Amino acid sequence: MDDNDAPAWFAPKRYGYGAGLPISWQGWALTCAFVLVAVGLSYWFEHRPAILVAILAPLIIGFVVIAARTTRGGWRWRWGEDD
Repeated sequence: MDDNDAPAWFAPKRYGYGAGLPISWQGWALTCAFVLVAVGLSYWFEHRPAILVAILAPLIIGFVVIAARTTRGGWRWRWGEDD
């Protein structure tokens, strides 16, 4: 898939590597859902940290993979210049 065909849910960071804030409703929905699930699981498994980590690790990895694939221009190191 070309970068032109890829959906852009997140803006790239101006400096550094990775994604910035969401720029579409899909990005905001994904981010809000992730935060709500993470906070809910943190309260639910408050006294069982090993289980919490075991559940959150794949969720975090999934969120990062989706963010990387849907960031406008992809993830690469940026020095602040306009792309």
